[in-house]
Amino acid sequence: MGITRKWVFPIIRIVILLVIAAALGKLAFFSAATAATDPAQPTAQVSEPMTTVETGTITNDVTLKGTVAADPAIPVKATLAGTVKKVLATTGQAVEAKTPIVTIRSETFAADGTPLIKTVTVTAGSTGILSSIAVIGEQIVAVGDPIGQVAPPGFGVTGTLEADQQYRLLNRPTEAKVAITNGPAPFTCTGLTISTPLAGATPDPAASDSASPAASSGGTTIHCAIPAGVTVFAGLAAQLTISGGVASDVLIVPITAVEGTAQTGVVYSTKPDGSTESRPVTLGLNDGKNVQIATGLKKGDQILQYVPGAAAPDCNAPEQGPVAVDCQGVGG
Repeated sequence: MGITRKWVFPIIRIVILLVIAAALGKLAFFSAATAATDPAQPTAQVSEPMTTVETGTITNDVTLKGTVAADPAIPVKATLAGTVKKVLATTGQAVEAKTPIVTIRSETFAADGTPLIKTVTVTAGSTGILSSIAVIGEQIVAVGDPIGQVAPPGFGVTGTLEADQQYRLLNRPTEAKVAITNGPAPFTCTGLTISTPLAGATPDPAASDSASPAASSGGTTIHCAIPAGVTVFAGLAAQLTISGGVASDVLIVPITAVEGTAQTGVVYSTKPDGSTESRPVTLGLNDGKNVQIATGLKKGDQILQYVPGAAAPDCNAPEQGPVAVDCQGVGG
């Protein structure tokens, strides 16, 4: 016990004092260095992602869903005000343009009281099947009254075009590629029309018979005629691919880098001092992923990959709408 009190305890006390002295020394001489690396302060610089102007090919194909529908019926109208004297055709009958449908007789009087009698034969006016007869014998009709309907033998494909997709079809193509679900090989349909109802226009009764949602919603409708040699049935689903043009070996940038996607736009670059600079550009075709730069940039220029202030793209979300986000930069 004497040795423990004389040597062991004093040595323990000395060791404890040395540890305390070392801790105090660290606080006194190294506290400034600790403050310089305060974890609450940012130590890294955030840089905006950049993209390089490159050359490539833009294939401006607009793809949309459609439906096969029989061509709308063509009305047969009275050409004389008078009385239906005879119905010359029956419902379901195959007719040609000159096939007689009804005869109408009118009787008026001249100023001297002489009777003026006139008889006309109303013809079908088009080829197809007489799908309905709207009059009977001795019925009084006025000029323009519906007499019947002729269903044409042809079919067409109708689809709805989103408003912003019209910017990609400014060249107004006249045909489209059609693929029928579980049907024949893809084929070309012709007579492509793009139509939007005018404000105040009276709805076309024939349009309500089509399978296009745009016909009843007042939206923009695309329609093209199916060739006579292709066998289809009303109600089949189809996919239309409409070519809005091809531009080869042109300057392209991601569509996310441009403010605006049709005709004119603005891109952004970074100055040496770190500030952002805007540059106007003239745009050409776009494929929903990249856009053609007609003027305003040259090959190799560096611009911001995303327009400042724009919402960051969700690369994990499924694609929606006509624009596809390229999360990897420019794609050829």
